[in-house]
Amino acid sequence: MAPGDHPEADAAGADSHWVRWHRPYEDPASNLSQRLRAVQSMVRAALDDIPDPHPGPIRMVSLCAGQGRDVIDVLATHPRGPGVSALLVELDPALVAFARDRAAAAGVAERCRIVEGDASQCRWYADDVPADIVLVCGVFGNISAADITATIEAMRGFCVPGGHVIWTRHRRPPDATPAIRADFAAAGFTELAFEAPDGYVLTVGRHRLDGEAGTGPSTGAFDPAYRLFDFVGDGGLPA
Repeated sequence: MAPGDHPEADAAGADSHWVRWHRPYEDPASNLSQRLRAVQSMVRAALDDIPDPHPGPIRMVSLCAGQGRDVIDVLATHPRGPGVSALLVELDPALVAFARDRAAAAGVAERCRIVEGDASQCRWYADDVPADIVLVCGVFGNISAADITATIEAMRGFCVPGGHVIWTRHRRPPDATPAIRADFAAAGFTELAFEAPDGYVLTVGRHRLDGEAGTGPSTGAFDPAYRLFDFVGDGGLPA
C-alpha cells in the first residue's frame, strides 16, 4: 500500500490522528472504554469456549490492533493466558510502542508479538493462522461495504474450524450491523453473541466458524498475497 492510501499512514509521531483517537480510553465512562470492556468480555468468553486440553498454543490474531488493550489485558488476567500465542498488527508506530510497553508491563511480552505493519496485508499473518481467535475491532467502521464482506469471507481462512471472530461496528445511519451479521452467516459462521447497549452507538459481535473452509480467495482460503481492505473512514468514535 502506498503512503497516504491508509489513514493510519498519516501517523508521524506521538500526536498522530490515531493516537488522539485512542485518548478516550483513559476515561472509563467513554464510548471507547465501554466498547473495550465488551470486547474484552468476548475475548474471555472465547478463551473459555476453546476445548481444553488444546493441541499446542491457543492462537490469537488482532487486525488494526491499536494499543492492544483488548488482547494484552485479557492475556495478563485470564487463567488460559499463559497458553496463548498472540499476534497484533498495527501500522501507527506510537501505538505499536504503547502496546509493546503495555505487554512488557503486564508480563505477557513473550507470548504477545506486536508487529508494525499494514493490517490489510495478509502476509503478516502467514505464520499465525489459522487461529483460534481473531479480532477485527475498529475496522468495519472505516472500510467499504464491499471490503467488509470480503474481509468476513477471508476470515474463514484465518480461523481453525470452530475458531472465533470478534468484531466491532457503530450503528450510525445507515446501520450496517444487520448486513455484517448476514455476511458472517453466509460465510459459515454461527453468531454466539451480539451486544448493542442502550445509550451507545457501539456494537460488538462474536461468531464461530462452523461451516466448510473456502477453496479460493473469494471463498475464504488464506492467501498471503491477498489484501483485505482499504481504509476510507476517519475513525469516528466508536468504529
